[in-house]
Amino acid sequence: MRSPTRNALRTGCALLALCLAPAAVAQDGAEVLENVCSSCHAKTADGGYERIDAVRKTPEAWDMTVVRMMRNHAVVLTDEDRIAVVRYLSDTHGLSVAETDGWRYILEKEPVASDAGPDQLMTETCGRCHSYARVALQRRTPEDWEHLVNFHLGQFPTLEYQALARDRDWWGIAQSEIIPYLAEHYPLGEAPAAAETDLSGTWVVAGRMPGRGDYSGTLTLAAAGDMYDVTMALDFADGSTSHSGTGLLLGAGEWRAALSNGETPIRQVFALTADGTLEGRWFETEHDVIGGRLVARPETAAPAILAVSPAHLRAGETAEVRITGTGLSGDPVLPEGVSGEVVRASAEEVVLSLTAADALGPVAIGLGGLEAPDPLVVYDTLDRISVVPELTMARIGGNGGPIPKVPAQFEAMGWLNGPDGAPATEDDIPVGIFPAGWSVDNFDEAAAEMEDAKFAGTIDAAGLFTPGDAGPNPERPMSTNNAGNLKVIATVEDGGESLTGEAHLYATVQRFVDTPIR
Repeated sequence: MRSPTRNALRTGCALLALCLAPAAVAQDGAEVLENVCSSCHAKTADGGYERIDAVRKTPEAWDMTVVRMMRNHAVVLTDEDRIAVVRYLSDTHGLSVAETDGWRYILEKEPVASDAGPDQLMTETCGRCHSYARVALQRRTPEDWEHLVNFHLGQFPTLEYQALARDRDWWGIAQSEIIPYLAEHYPLGEAPAAAETDLSGTWVVAGRMPGRGDYSGTLTLAAAGDMYDVTMALDFADGSTSHSGTGLLLGAGEWRAALSNGETPIRQVFALTADGTLEGRWFETEHDVIGGRLVARPETAAPAILAVSPAHLRAGETAEVRITGTGLSGDPVLPEGVSGEVVRASAEEVVLSLTAADALGPVAIGLGGLEAPDPLVVYDTLDRISVVPELTMARIGGNGGPIPKVPAQFEAMGWLNGPDGAPATEDDIPVGIFPAGWSVDNFDEAAAEMEDAKFAGTIDAAGLFTPGDAGPNPERPMSTNNAGNLKVIATVEDGGESLTGEAHLYATVQRFVDTPIR
């Protein structure tokens, strides 16, 4: 039996590694269900399959299910058959893009500090072992939600301890509250039709890579059978990068691609939205914290502004502002108090030289009949800065071991106090990301006693924290490892003043089991 490699499972890219690999499929997905899956899953009266037809999931979740069948139940599948059945299930038993809204960060490997459910009970019940997003990215019949709860208890007996069964009637709560909630809020419903859109062509892209900055560029897709040849070329302020590889569209609009620049492999996890836009995140395969958000539209699409960069302008200064989009034309549309001229222009990019005499706060700008999706913030001086993310984790690793380090990326966000004049309240106005100086320190007295700031890792000029080596460290008390409890400090020079902000960072141990959906 062929099974996924440990490395593929650890990086969460088993689906991509398989689905993007050239393969002459011996069976199509329907044949795999008929010839293999039906050995255990009985056929229903309507020609479907028990359990399988009671569930809808994302491509990653279907791959996890197939892997579990291979690992736990000795199902024999070739790589080609695994590819075929995962694609088939993604196309016929998938979710709509709208159904994934709000939970896509777990697919896109977006670093998040917390993963809360709709209330404390659901968070405690489901979020002790995996993300709540993993739950919300499923649809099941009421009977199958009950089957899933029973499966958890049978497959993971220690669940009772994790569910605080010593202090409450966990099983009774699961039956009377959890299962009804899941059945009501995540019902099976109808599977959306698989997208049949041909994505071939050149797409205009815009986005931001934390630690490096805003970018624009192109995404070139060329159909090659049931897959695509892909090239992504990005232009940053400090230079350009280009990656090429292979991608595919799964289900109702799930784009997945594997690319490389010859040195660093990356993955793309995007959603094809109802208006024909691709949105999502790309990230390094080995370090998924490192990557960027992206929005893309075909260059032949209706005129639209994708992004404005930078999204802030200091009063009394002149700066170049880049508008990225499709079908751009016409004169700049600027608010009263902002003047400017066009430096250069094309259908995909217009660069303006803008000047504002006074601090206006957030103002709308546009081009011709188009308005930018986000305001331009015209400010005098910043009131404060915060560090983004406020709370996150890095993981020690490497040092000759099989699990690489997991870094953490930070940025400094500038803010204006809102109408109430008070800092850190709901009406505060985000100005944008600013260059900062970076340092780390011990978070508390216990961290200082263990000298966590000395051993747990280092942070560079771009705000990238690299944790320490895995394994015992004889220089530390009891030869403990290099985990640590740190505060991350950003210092921004603004208008002759130094502003500082802090974040909380746990440099913790390795993630030994890293599933495609965490």
